[in-house]
Amino acid sequence: MPTFADRLIRWQLEAGRHHLPWQGNQDPYAIWIAEIMLQQTQVTTVIPYYQRFMRAFPDIATLASAAPDDVLALWSGLGYYARGRNLHQAARLLVSEHGGVFPASASAIEQLPGIGRSTAAAIAAFAFGERCAILDGNVKRILVRYFGVYSHPAGKAVEARLWQMAEKLLPVNNQEKAMATYTQAFMDLGALVCTRSRPKCEYCPLQQECVAFTHGSTDQLPVPKPQKTRPEKNIIHLLLVKDSKIFLEKRPSPGIWGGLWCFPEIPFDSSSDNSHSANLASCNTPFFEFPCIIHTFTHFRLNIYPRLIHVGCNNAFEEKDNQCWVTVSAAMKLAIPAPIRKVLLTVSNVLGSSVNVASINEKNE
Repeated sequence: MPTFADRLIRWQLEAGRHHLPWQGNQDPYAIWIAEIMLQQTQVTTVIPYYQRFMRAFPDIATLASAAPDDVLALWSGLGYYARGRNLHQAARLLVSEHGGVFPASASAIEQLPGIGRSTAAAIAAFAFGERCAILDGNVKRILVRYFGVYSHPAGKAVEARLWQMAEKLLPVNNQEKAMATYTQAFMDLGALVCTRSRPKCEYCPLQQECVAFTHGSTDQLPVPKPQKTRPEKNIIHLLLVKDSKIFLEKRPSPGIWGGLWCFPEIPFDSSSDNSHSANLASCNTPFFEFPCIIHTFTHFRLNIYPRLIHVGCNNAFEEKDNQCWVTVSAAMKLAIPAPIRKVLLTVSNVLGSSVNVASINEKNE
């Protein structure tokens, strides 16, 4: 009887993905970049970012010598920006402490910033053929359904059990090609067949032994995480315009959008003591308010209220460290988060139309 690993490997060779940009080589650097980008991000979203990133930073040395702003600019819009900062930090560490050579074992790879156990194992399996288990979201879902685990997989005890299962199912041999194919098979099966909703069980090579399929409970597994009320935060983003330029400032790192360029932010309660509020009060300028933009983070929801303001006061909002006046086109090339990019596109349309900022302010009075 073919083993679990045998069935997965055979399925991957026949029906898995074989033409992704990072496939077809054993370059640990290229695999590392792809695996980090693929964390909590879909393949279709990652592909263009990966291709641009690799053109700009084709190797460890190039990435290590790059300016942080240049790295984050190419990450702009991909989300979870700590991944980009950690990549840059790890590249510099590889140059300074490893001679620019990528570690060849999962245990050593895991010591790099931003790399956990599963990602380290995936890199080691793909690049070096190391016999080690992965446990990303796809693998968890497959194992939970296959073994019939009726507990939420994020719990520490359940996750420990899943790691044990994943390790016991590894291929018995230690051939490089077998480990890479087996690891890719797990990822592909979760992405293409054993999907979160509407799994295609008729195409699954594990169907006969799958507890969830046998008991008709694929729609119940994995057990969903108990819902918690997500807190909300309301802020105002100031879209300050002067001489057809927008005022931006770099957010401190670490923190939300750390190291990225954003609009100045003030509390939703305009009576709060804030230097930006004081500058606006001194200018006594009207504003035009755009509809609220809702951006959801893992642990809270951010409600952004953009206010477009024409700054006529010459002494207000002078450039300081990590602040600048830039054109919209120049701003779009900086490291900016997705909501800022969305607002900039709107501002660009406004500034490029026959209705100028001054007339917008007049209509708001």
